[in-house]
This record gives sequence, C-alpha cells and structure tokens, in this order.
Amino acid sequence: MSNSFATTSVVAKESLAILENMLTFAKGVNRSWEQEFQSNMSRGYAPGQTINIKKPPRYTWRAGRVSVPQGTTQQTVPLTLTQGGTDLSFTSAERTLSIAQMEPLLMGAMATVANEIDRQGLDMAINSAQNGIATPAGLGTFTLTQAQALQFYTDASTRLDQAAAPRDRQRYAVMSPRLNGAMVTGLAGLFNSGSKISEQYGSGLMVDSLGFNIAMDQNVQTHTNGTQPAGPTANAVNGAGQSGSTITVNGAAITGTITRGSKISFGGVNAVNPQSRQSTGVAAQFTVTADVAGGATSIPISPALTPSGAFQNVTGSPANNATLTVLGAASSTYEGSIAYHKNAFTLAMVPLDGPPSGRGVISTAQESHKGFTMRVIEYFDPVNDVFGMRFDVLFGWAATYPELAVVMAV
Repeated sequence: MSNSFATTSVVAKESLAILENMLTFAKGVNRSWEQEFQSNMSRGYAPGQTINIKKPPRYTWRAGRVSVPQGTTQQTVPLTLTQGGTDLSFTSAERTLSIAQMEPLLMGAMATVANEIDRQGLDMAINSAQNGIATPAGLGTFTLTQAQALQFYTDASTRLDQAAAPRDRQRYAVMSPRLNGAMVTGLAGLFNSGSKISEQYGSGLMVDSLGFNIAMDQNVQTHTNGTQPAGPTANAVNGAGQSGSTITVNGAAITGTITRGSKISFGGVNAVNPQSRQSTGVAAQFTVTADVAGGATSIPISPALTPSGAFQNVTGSPANNATLTVLGAASSTYEGSIAYHKNAFTLAMVPLDGPPSGRGVISTAQESHKGFTMRVIEYFDPVNDVFGMRFDVLFGWAATYPELAVVMAV
C-alpha cells in the first residue's frame, strides 16, 4: 500500500485539523493571550501553571486647564492551565493502519476532546457572564413567536451596547439545541435573503444575522436557582456605602439559598457606560461566585461593585436596607445560551512538556496551528503486545471581560 503508516507526526497533524473543525464555542473567543507563553514555548508547560492577564488601564476625565496626574492601575485575570485528552490502543497487527484507515478513530477521539474543551468553556461562561436576559422557565418543549425570538437578539445587543462592546463583527451567540430550534421556527417568517433562508433550511441551524455570528453547541450549560424567593427582597443590604466583591446583607432577608452563577441586582444601583460613567438606566447585574446558604450575612459577587474611579461600573453603592433581586424564579432551571463579544472570554492552548526518555515511549509529536496545540505520544506494552497512543491538550479558560457577555436564559 502506498499510504504511509500512521506515525505520531502524521497523526498529530491530522488530529489537530479535526479538533479545530469540531470546536464551536472555542473558535469564537479571544486567543491572543497565548503570546504570554511565547518566551518559553520550546520547553512546554505543565498543568496548574497560571498566567495573569493584564487588562487595559482606565483613566478619568480632567475638566479645566490644571493638570491632575493619575496613577496607572492595571487589573489582572488569572488563567490556569489544565491537562486532558483521550487514549487509544492497538494490537501489533492493527498498528499497520494507514492514516486513511485511522481517520474514523481520530474523529471519535477528537470529538471527545473538542466536547470537553467547549463544555468547560461554556460552564465558565454561564458562571461568569455579568448580565442575564429573559425570565428563566422550566426546561421542556417550547416555541417562540417571531417577536419573542427577535427580542432575544435585540435585548442581548442592547446589553452589549450598554457595556460598550465594539460593533466590529466580533459578537457571537452560542445557543442550545432547544433554543436554536425555537429560533429557526420563530424567525421563519422574517424577511431574509434567499441565500440565508436556503442555508438555514438546509442545515436546520440559525445562520449569522442580527449582528451576531451564530452557532449551536450541545454543551450549553444549565443553571438552577436556589430557593431564595423571587425579588425584590426588602431590607436586604446591611450598611450603606459598600463596594468590592463581597456585599454584607441582613441574614433575616436571605431566607433561601442563592446558587453560584445566579444573577442578582440591588435596588437603586444602575450600570454605567464604562467610558462615560453615565447611567444606562438599567439595573447593574452581578454574578454570585459561590453558593450562599439561607441566613447568610454576605454575598460574594463578580465583578466587584465599584462606585467611583477609573473602573466605576455602577451609579453608586446600594443604600442601607436596599432590596436584593435574584434573576428568575426560585428553584427554576434554565439553559444558559450565551451572547458575547469575542473579548469576553479567553482560551489559551499551549505545548506540554515532553515525555521522559525510555519507559516504552516509541515516538512523540506536537503540532500547533492557529493557536491550537495537540501532543501525541506512542508507546508499547511488551507484556500484552499492545501499542498505545495518547492525545493530550493543555489549555485554560478565563473570563477576561465578563461584562461583555449576556446569558440568554430560557
């Protein structure tokens, strides 16, 4: 046979190409921070290593002629690397497979890897996105009218506009299969070009429209609210003038649990445009970063509530006894399809350290393309006369600008 045997180098190239094509959410996020690893790319990295992503500094406006020098503060977001992969084994006879014969095996293996990368990314997204729209409803069969379907997109666009997300064709919407089906049906009667209608009809998927690059991903996560009653809950905030990533509350007002990832707001606290610091007229939303038990006296939130300065994100601190509102109904479960600007989330995929010599290792190869990196190691078990081939990726997710993301809850 003229085909080459499936050497690790050939397999690494082929598997990386398949992986890239299978990824959905991971292809629509920021990849530029991999350059932080460039200085030591040749030696690879190990699981658990962390880089701190620096966000651009912000400054306040000076009115008048007299200079008011400002110090420079740069916020950072940690990105920690994690390792994973999938593994295959072959008998000596099966080892003679050519790359053409191995392709179905690689498809299956890379589907597993792509699924997990996207799953981890979407889990990070639903638990960090600052904003939420729509009222959560119980999961099940549902339909959307044309007006409801359009409102999902327009509400998401409005929230991104209010957060000063650029309109640079880098806005994405990743929907669950359930929401995708409802959108296709709900928008079927909307005027579109013939090519878009044909593409949508042929694929069964929403196509790019209404200012978003649209995709469907089966890994869209679900979230279940805690038992805290639907708000607004009166007399919740304990103390005026609070700021930061933890808000003190009256334990008597927290009669139920609030789960990690829930979106909350405080009465009288509106979001501001991040550049002008002018009120958007919409309640500022925060994501609860850890489960909160009933009777708790503090709630951890993200982003940090910042009522003044260059990084101001609210019109002011909540007043003493201000209300607390949890988005959605108590104990309700919803899917968190996500609309976001590309810079909201970051994925870094970097080389791994090479394996030690000996120990049955036959060969190893590592390939990188467009920011995606795959390591393949072939080894031999002489006792069982079995060849093994492992596929490894080293990657990390970070919510670099969670204010540029909106959970589309249904």
